[in-house]
Amino acid sequence: MTEKPLRTLLVDDEPLAIERMQILCAEIPGIDLIGTAQDGEAALRLVEALQPELLLLDIAMPGMDGMEVARALEKMTLSPAIIFVTAFDQFAVEAFDVAAIDYLLKPVARDRLEKALERVATQIHDAPPKTGDNSPWTDEFWVPHRSEVIRIAADDIDRIEAERDYMRLHVGQRSYLLHQTISRLEEKLDPEKFIRIHRSAILNRALIAKLRHDGQGGWYAEMEDGTEARIGRTYLKKVKEIAGR
Repeated sequence: MTEKPLRTLLVDDEPLAIERMQILCAEIPGIDLIGTAQDGEAALRLVEALQPELLLLDIAMPGMDGMEVARALEKMTLSPAIIFVTAFDQFAVEAFDVAAIDYLLKPVARDRLEKALERVATQIHDAPPKTGDNSPWTDEFWVPHRSEVIRIAADDIDRIEAERDYMRLHVGQRSYLLHQTISRLEEKLDPEKFIRIHRSAILNRALIAKLRHDGQGGWYAEMEDGTEARIGRTYLKKVKEIAGR
């Protein structure tokens, strides 16, 4: 845990949820709880007045919800780090659109909160200052997995395959389902790092080992791990440019 407690603002519209988090925060030396708010508008006012380093932020709130609060904070020069605390995992898709450090599901376990605090401390103390020249490409995804929502770095993804209304993100020997359209993902991924080769497949360009013709008009991209993916005719010309053809 950090030597200096993080000045923290707790935002939740449910009094019982606030009470539970207050008790949990009191048990953790890395948190200095300086205030609470029960709606988004009050949260923004308190951020300006108290200048917290961290927001423990609920998402589903009447009026201005947590996502709207996070987007409003992005416009501030000195904005606090954000850890979302929610009872619902369906907001994970939206979460990677804002600069959140972690996404915790209620009821929050102490060890999960402590792990999230370590991430906040690392960002505050080690990360370079924010500038207005931010990359337009998504560098991470929040993905529901079992009883929690985990963060996956975009660079760690080998390939993406469409499965009905979901995308399967392959990361090494593991894979995760994300409720998102492939066109939306394509818009978010850096085209210098990822390439769409089929209406249902996107590959990490750095992991494409070779392109193969099957002798019957079909082309395939083979990954470094031996996995093959068929190249759609619509995308073939663009894919061949990787090999300078």
